[in-house]
Amino acid sequence: MAKKKRITMGSRMFDFFNYFLLALIALITVLPFIHVVGSSFATSAEVANTKFLLFPTKFTLDAYEYIFSTDTIFKGLGVSVIVTLGGTLWSMFFSTLTAYGLARKDLVGRRVINFLIVFTLLFNGGMIPTFLVVQQTGLLNSLWALIIPVTINAFNMIILRSFFVNIPESLEESAKIDGANDFSILFRIVLPISLPAIATISLFYAVTYWNTYMHAILYLSDAGKWPIQVLLRQIVVLASGLTYDGAAYTDVPPPETTIKMATIVVATVPILLVYPFLQKYFAKGALLGSVKG
Repeated sequence: MAKKKRITMGSRMFDFFNYFLLALIALITVLPFIHVVGSSFATSAEVANTKFLLFPTKFTLDAYEYIFSTDTIFKGLGVSVIVTLGGTLWSMFFSTLTAYGLARKDLVGRRVINFLIVFTLLFNGGMIPTFLVVQQTGLLNSLWALIIPVTINAFNMIILRSFFVNIPESLEESAKIDGANDFSILFRIVLPISLPAIATISLFYAVTYWNTYMHAILYLSDAGKWPIQVLLRQIVVLASGLTYDGAAYTDVPPPETTIKMATIVVATVPILLVYPFLQKYFAKGALLGSVKG
């Protein structure tokens, strides 16, 4: 019978300080978000008189009623959902094909292509040249302008490629003996065992598309096609007493602070709800994909 490993006092002290430090970091991370949520439900007087509000004594929905007082916000949510879902699928399709191809050691020019992709992490064409390309390709004022210019993120693709490199070559060789081609190997063998990496990179892309703001400002002139981030920014501008060029709000706006807090909640919670479904894959995928370069 195996002897029980004796836990020393030093090991217990290490565990105690380790758990204490992790709990402290978690608390520091969560408290600001609780402050934002609590302030969004608080009254104007309480927000004005409390420096760091966590739980309001009196709940009110004035800020949220103000934000959702027009159907424009729902249109913005719909646009963001379409762009996020469509863009994530689009980017994952091309990123997966590119990463899998570059993970193959027999690919001609593999090193050169890898270098060119890594080069884009350091240098890019800039805002004006990118705008001219979007304009010349006829993508202006189209939702495709929010997707196609950012189809492949070099960093995400490199993580995915590194994950594919770690897959044993014997699996592919066995599949080839059974008559499978490259596409069959990718979609029937490689992808099913790469769910941690796929889920992780999908989450990266989804967050990027959900937070689309600058591209929408540059490429979309039709307010009906604005994603949620742009609309929420306009709401904050209106609450600040500045000119607003979108939908009209007739009610007297609540205090600017509560509007800002409610805006953060509305913009954050939808994408935050996706994370629990991918959490079990997230850490594993990010770590395994960074073992090799």
